[in-house]
Amino acid sequence: MAQHILRRDLKKDEIREKIVSGVESVASHQQALWIVLAAALVVALAVFGWNSYARRETAKAAAALDDGLKIFQARIRGAGEPADPVEVTYLDEKNKFTDADKKFLVVAGQYGRTKPGQMARYYAALSEVQLKDYADAEKNLNQVISGGDENLTALAKFQLAEVYALENKGSQAVDLYKQLSDKPTVFVPKAMAMLALADYYRKSDPAQATKLYNQVKQEFPDAAAEADQGLELLNAKT
Repeated sequence: MAQHILRRDLKKDEIREKIVSGVESVASHQQALWIVLAAALVVALAVFGWNSYARRETAKAAAALDDGLKIFQARIRGAGEPADPVEVTYLDEKNKFTDADKKFLVVAGQYGRTKPGQMARYYAALSEVQLKDYADAEKNLNQVISGGDENLTALAKFQLAEVYALENKGSQAVDLYKQLSDKPTVFVPKAMAMLALADYYRKSDPAQATKLYNQVKQEFPDAAAEADQGLELLNAKT
């Protein structure tokens, strides 16, 4: 009888231990679950906070870029024409592009991680080309290219090829035009790259230029007028 009671008590202890173990296991899993949920909440809040911050920064950058573009696109007024307080105007191109360059570089420096900030650096390079400051234009265009945006990279490469051509770095210009022709984008389509390459060859290799112009006419009828114009200039030269 005592042995029977002992076995019964032992069985109860086993059941109790299983229940306790189960409760502890559930509690442990719940604690882990709460830790995971808390971590997810922290991440979600961080993402939300970063997205809100990024949107605010992008909006500020876009407004600053717009101010720079007003300078870049400003009209050159006549010598005797008074300045208009509403319209941004300049008396000469050099001061206009100098001011635009400074403005764009500030935007690029403050908001370099935003799309408008990257565009500001591109426009800084365009301003520097107008000022014949080719070294700084190269530097800024290469920074835009390293930014990774496909369409903006294509625009920067196209402009960099133009800079190389102005600097008599022909092989580098040709390499970039061919890259752009082999991998066209929305902002630099194949016909545009081919025409630019043909224009470059027009001075150094008329036969190659003629071949490219005719290829453009055959493959891209919408660009035939530009190709014909290039051929006319080529024939006038010869």
